Order: sequence, then C-alpha cells, then structure tokens
Amino acid sequence: MTEGNVRPWGRYDVLQCAIDHQVKTITVLPQKRLSLQSHKRRSEHWVIVRGAAIATLDGRDVPLGVGDHIFIGAGCAHRMENPGSEPLIFIEVQVGDYFGEDDIVRFEDDFGRT
Repeated sequence: MTEGNVRPWGRYDVLQCAIDHQVKTITVLPQKRLSLQSHKRRSEHWVIVRGAAIATLDGRDVPLGVGDHIFIGAGCAHRMENPGSEPLIFIEVQVGDYFGEDDIVRFEDDFGRT
C-alpha cells in the first residue's frame, strides 16, 4: 500500500496515467464519504464495481450499485459516499489536461481538509 494514496475515507490507486486521461481504482470505507468538490480541468466517469454508493452531483443524490455508472462534468460539485457496511470500490476515469490533486476545490469535508 502506497502511503501517499491513503486518505481518511479510504484509498486510491492509479492504474493508468497519460497526457489526456488518468484511471484510478478508489476504495471508500464503510460509512465514509469523499469531500464535496469540483475540478476545473477534468471531468470524471465513475463505475461501481463493488458495494453500494450515493453519488452527489450539484446537490442531487443518486443511488448507485454494481455496474452503475455516472458522469461528472468539469466544474460540477460532486462527492461519493459509502452508506454500506462493506468497502465500496469504483473505477474513476478522468479526462482533461491536468490531474494534480491541487485541482480539487473543496466545498465540504468531513475531515477538515481545505
């Protein structure tokens, strides 16, 4: 496990990174959620591979299960939540021209990160 990829809500692993896209597998621990955030320079497409999720997109909650997917356009406020008792795993495909962590604008965060 690479320490740089561990977060208070779980972890992520980069599967592929290129000049115009990045692919991650993301694991969200039970009863945890990512920050409500947006990105200026990338869009994301999430595909659920294990567990149940609630995706929030611009204030709208969308329940998701295994095989479901959702697109998050650049600038859209979004978060992923694991309401279950088992880890949630999803694949995130990012498309854009920059994939750095400093392209995260946080609006809310359960862990006090800014």
